[in-house]
Amino acid sequence: MSNLVRSASLTNYAELARATGLDPLALLAEVGLNPACLHDPDMRIPSGAVRDLLEASAAGSGVENFGLQMAETRQLSNLGVVGLVAREEPTVRRVVRAMMRHSRLLNESLFAKLEESDGIAVIREELLVGQGSSRQANELLVGVMFRNLKFFLGPAWNPQRVCFAHPPPRDPSLHHRMFGHAVDFGQDFNGLVCTTRDMDAPNPMADPVMARYARQLLEATTGAEGIGTVDSVRHILLMLLPSGQCSIDLVAQQLGIDRRTVHRRLLREGTTFSEVMNITRRELAEHYIDSTRPLTQVADLLGFSALSAFSRWYKQQFGQVAGQRRRVRPLP
Repeated sequence: MSNLVRSASLTNYAELARATGLDPLALLAEVGLNPACLHDPDMRIPSGAVRDLLEASAAGSGVENFGLQMAETRQLSNLGVVGLVAREEPTVRRVVRAMMRHSRLLNESLFAKLEESDGIAVIREELLVGQGSSRQANELLVGVMFRNLKFFLGPAWNPQRVCFAHPPPRDPSLHHRMFGHAVDFGQDFNGLVCTTRDMDAPNPMADPVMARYARQLLEATTGAEGIGTVDSVRHILLMLLPSGQCSIDLVAQQLGIDRRTVHRRLLREGTTFSEVMNITRRELAEHYIDSTRPLTQVADLLGFSALSAFSRWYKQQFGQVAGQRRRVRPLP
């Protein structure tokens, strides 16, 4: 299942690549990307290829914060029509939810979630792009969200914490310059920790008339067909799996249809609920197994009732036990 991302994700890539001594066209060719993606922000390109491009660029230039440098210049307008819709929402909370609701139009590999409790708001962002390091893509992703929130909350605003799952860089000075000193590495998620007061903040730019226009434009841009049933089911699975209660009945309830309709629509797209569930779990497992999360937590996040059930499933899927994979994986 090949996930796609808008080529706007590569905004300013060529300029930064050249400034760090790289040949951007040669690197695009290496990962199989059409150079036209540098000029057409709405082109849909494989998210895995973008991940590989950013990692290769960081390695080739010796610039460990390559992805974060790309995020430094991002604007809300880089989100295209999704940015236009978000800009007209009345509060920052509604802005964030709008960006998350339409996130698949920007990046099909992105799973984003807003969690609020006891005055704290956590914005989690995870990229499911298969095997391999995603440091650069994750730093670009979190940096873009940070920049977008600054647009609404003002230049003096900073989050309570900025979290990355990967280890710290040798030189964290850019992270500190962008985010302040509340940056934590080796965490169990990538994202931002804010306050619910930040989310309550009004958006003075919101205009109800423009909001209706923006939504109409978004509908016209995406077409009447919208996303398919497979993508809709995958998105709901990503939300429900950590609860341990992830049945086709619950997914059907979230979609507002019955389970037989879910079955029928998935069959029409050439798959089944079990296959979609298994592919989603595999992608998550490949992502989580390369993190520092305990295996018991990985089992919980994938919706398994016990570590033993996860271990049996993992060995069946990947031909080795999860612990063995961690022992032989290369150091970051």
